[in-house]
Amino acid sequence: MKWLRPTLGWLIGATVVLAFIGCSAPPRPTAMQSTPPPPPPPPPPPPMAMPQAGNPNVARGFEFDQVRVFFATDRRANGVGEFGGERGSEIAYGNVFVSIPRQHRIGGIEQPSIWRLEFSEDPRKHMTIVRRATYPRDDFVAAIRETLARGGSEASFVFVHGYNVAFDDAARRTAQIAYDLDFRGAPVFYSWPSQASLEGYTVDEANVEWSMLNLKNFLLDYAQHCGAKDIYLIAHSMGNRALTRAVSTLFTEHPELRGRFKEIILTAPDVDADVFKRELAPKLVAGCDKITLYVSDGDKALLASKKVHGYPRLGDAAAGIAVMPGVETVDASGLDTSFLEHSYFATSGSVLQDIRRLVLEGLRAAQRGLAEKGDTADRRYWKFLLPTAH
Repeated sequence: MKWLRPTLGWLIGATVVLAFIGCSAPPRPTAMQSTPPPPPPPPPPPPMAMPQAGNPNVARGFEFDQVRVFFATDRRANGVGEFGGERGSEIAYGNVFVSIPRQHRIGGIEQPSIWRLEFSEDPRKHMTIVRRATYPRDDFVAAIRETLARGGSEASFVFVHGYNVAFDDAARRTAQIAYDLDFRGAPVFYSWPSQASLEGYTVDEANVEWSMLNLKNFLLDYAQHCGAKDIYLIAHSMGNRALTRAVSTLFTEHPELRGRFKEIILTAPDVDADVFKRELAPKLVAGCDKITLYVSDGDKALLASKKVHGYPRLGDAAAGIAVMPGVETVDASGLDTSFLEHSYFATSGSVLQDIRRLVLEGLRAAQRGLAEKGDTADRRYWKFLLPTAH
């Protein structure tokens, strides 16, 4: 009976919790219990982000900085520059200014905490949306070009967020990435109509598929008119579904765009691993010779997705490291200390530093201080060197 069937979103949530509990079985009793060793000291806090002198995206203030990020979205507008989880009738364009507090640490998105008796946002302490604006497509392109000229940069990145992400949260994440990377080109995020809720998983799956055509058309227009020489495409989680299909279709329909994107960066992809290897990877590799894939064996969100869908997800290294020609796979296992271990691409200082060297310095995996793994050339991948316990 339908009323007995939990939603897929709740099933994923329950699966994650049960997986966590299942890994926490109590120890068997023994005749004598020896004194356990003292716990290791907690890891040091992430370093504080450095001031962004000369960055055209950052407005320096006495109490906090402001980062401007650009957006394109096919969400329905529910206010001036505000967007919800419904599908829109057209792509909207604009920018958002996000505050960066003085005590911002790399990888963090500072928000109010009831444990600190903080019940409202304060731009001096938290990453908040300070102001926002929408404008026509032509003004959007002009603003991108003006940002590139002011920063003396020829680079732009387009970030596609994942499941369970509100528009404002996508803006905060994009601002955090741009600020922590000290990215001086044009930072852009494409926001599809995620429900921003756990139980909205199946609706998000439908909406990210619906958004694929809009994203493809946006990327086509952006590649042709934004003025950036180097365009980096970055996707996280379910956002990889839209990005990989949009770009692979672009390369098929518009072969002149092959080589147009500088790098495609796929982080924790909630994408069927077999489908990607068989159908998507060959098309992506044919159109872009620099593709980086970040995976982890501790990603509980992807473990839950595997249980729901029945087959391994591309970003789940616990099911085996995904290695294929033309794609540099980087194993980020053990770097994320959060419960789900799913957002390491933006929360881990090590991964951010790796992306920084990839994007800003143009270094390949073999040049970035990563450990080379794999017993043969066709099974080669790279892994972060984890700090040793003392």
